[in-house]
Amino acid sequence: MGTDREFDIVLYGATGFVGKLTAAYLAKAGADARIALAGRSEDKLLAVRESLGESAQSWELIAADASQPSSLDAMAARTQVVVTTVGPYLKYGLPLVAACAAAGTDYADLTGESLFIHECIDLFHKQAIDTGSRIVHSCGFDSIPSDLTVFALHRRAEQDKSGELAETNLVVRTFAGGVSGGTVASMLELMRAASTDPEARRVMNDPYTLTPDRAAEPELGGQPDLRWRRGGDIAPELDGYWAGPFVMAAANTRIVRRSNALLDYGYGRRFEYAEQMSMGRSFAAPVTTAVSAGANNVLMALGSRYFNRLPSKLIERIVPKPGTGPSERARDNGHYTVETYTTTTTGARYRATMSQKGDPGYKATSVLLGESALALAFDRDRLTDLRGVLTPAAAMGDALLARFPAAEVLLETTRLA
Repeated sequence: MGTDREFDIVLYGATGFVGKLTAAYLAKAGADARIALAGRSEDKLLAVRESLGESAQSWELIAADASQPSSLDAMAARTQVVVTTVGPYLKYGLPLVAACAAAGTDYADLTGESLFIHECIDLFHKQAIDTGSRIVHSCGFDSIPSDLTVFALHRRAEQDKSGELAETNLVVRTFAGGVSGGTVASMLELMRAASTDPEARRVMNDPYTLTPDRAAEPELGGQPDLRWRRGGDIAPELDGYWAGPFVMAAANTRIVRRSNALLDYGYGRRFEYAEQMSMGRSFAAPVTTAVSAGANNVLMALGSRYFNRLPSKLIERIVPKPGTGPSERARDNGHYTVETYTTTTTGARYRATMSQKGDPGYKATSVLLGESALALAFDRDRLTDLRGVLTPAAAMGDALLARFPAAEVLLETTRLA
C-alpha cells in the first residue's frame, strides 16, 4: 500500500465516548496528519469536529455504517489506516475488518473479545496477508500494557544475551478508574455467545485459542486466568503481597501468546504467561484475594452458561451503557501501573514497569489507540514485515516503544538478578 491515498487515518466511531477522546488526542499529537472522522451521523461528527482545536477544522467527515458494508468498503479504500472504537466488536466489527482486509488497509481497534479475534483470524488472516493489510486488535489498555511489557522484556533479554523468556507474570500494582460501558458491553456479548454455543466456550477457555498453529504450542498446563497467589511465588520483590484475578487476564494472555507465535516464538518455546492484580499486604489481603478469585470463577462459569436466562431489562439497569463515561476530572485523576516479571532460560530475572496517568479505560486508552494509529501511518520503517491479523507487539512493537516517551507513557526494564 502506498501513501497516495486521500487520508492517513480515518477514525471510525468518532462520536462515541472513547472516539471523542481519541479524536482530541489525534488533534494534538497528529496535527500534520491527514485525518477524517467517520460514523453514522454527519451532524454528530460535525459537533465533534467543532469541539476540537483549529488543526482539526479541515478534517473531512465520512458517513459510514456497519449495517451498510458498501459504505465501509468506500471508506477503507480512501485511507492508509482505519482505527475504530465501535463495539461490541463481535456484534458490529466484522464488516469493517472485511473492508480493510479487502482494500489492503491497516486497521486498529480496542477489542478485548477473543471470540471476535478468533473469527477475524479464520475469515480474514490469509486475505490480509495477500493484500498487505495489518489487522491489529487490542490497541488500548486491553492489551498494550500486557503485550508491550513482555515485548520490552524480550528485547532487553535479547540485548543482554541472557536467554529466552520462561515464566512471566504481569501484576497490576495500581489502578484507579472505571470500566467503560463499551468494555462491559463487550464482556456481555461474549457471555451471550458462550451461553448458547459450546464451541464458543471451548474457544474462550483454550489458553492458545488465538495461536496460528495450535499443535506447535507447548503443553504447559491450563495456565489459569482466575487464581490467587502469594506475591513471593511470582517474584521475591513481591514477598508479603497477595495477588488475585485480573478481570482482563483471559483476553490479554491470549494476545501475548499470539504475539510470541507470530514473532516465530521469539520469546521462547517454554514461555509461560499469566496475569494477576495486587491485593495488598494487609492481614485481610489473603481473604480478599481468595474471595475475589472464587467470585470471578463463579461469575465466569455461571455467566458463560446461563447468561441468556437473566432478564435483559435487569442487565440494562445495572451495567454502564456503551458511549458513556466518567467526568473529565475523574478521567484525569485515573492512573495505572503494571509490573511484568520474567525469568529467562539462563536464570536471569527482569522486571518491566509501565504506567500512565489518566483513567485506563478512557484517557489512557485513547492515547494508546492514537499512538497506534500514528505508528501504523507514519512509522512504517519501524513496523515488522508481518501482515494479516496481528497483535500490537507483532505489528508495531519497536515503533510503539519509540513513541511512548513523547506520549508520556512510561515503560522501563530493570535487571533484577
